[in-house]
Amino acid sequence: MLKYLLVLSGLILGAAANAAEMPKVLGEYGDWTAWTYNDRGNLICYMSSTPKKDEGKYTKRGDIYTIITHRPSEKTFDEVSFVAGYNFDTKAPFVIKIGDKTFKNTFTEGSKGWMVSAQEDRNVIAAMKRGERMIVDGKSSRGTTTKDTYSLKGFSSAYQAISAKCKKK
Repeated sequence: MLKYLLVLSGLILGAAANAAEMPKVLGEYGDWTAWTYNDRGNLICYMSSTPKKDEGKYTKRGDIYTIITHRPSEKTFDEVSFVAGYNFDTKAPFVIKIGDKTFKNTFTEGSKGWMVSAQEDRNVIAAMKRGERMIVDGKSSRGTTTKDTYSLKGFSSAYQAISAKCKKK
């Protein structure tokens, strides 16, 4: 948990460098943590988790995590994003597997990845609410394949917390 909090602290400090306030923990829910902060007067709510297991034949890898973000001032909700801990292969989108569902409509920039549309974000979140684990398969710019396994324990409760705080309907 300490590694997890340190990773998120670094992420938060970078994202909130110009923010009026530091992020606050809304709560810890199983393997997910819900957060909120004000960025220049705009409320942002997000939840995050790190993988329970990360696999691949790599010698060095940075921080790995998944984030779900609500930005009500931008009317943006349910943004799903991943940080792989390496730069993605630009020709090989990452793949998400949750139960019997597979999601391939992704795009990447550097070490970060997203779904291609808001509808795909909603589809992934719906599967995450019903699932027990999520597997993210990726490929680095050096050709290394990785498999990150996330627990979805507490996902629904963390999602409810950020949705209530950011008044998602």
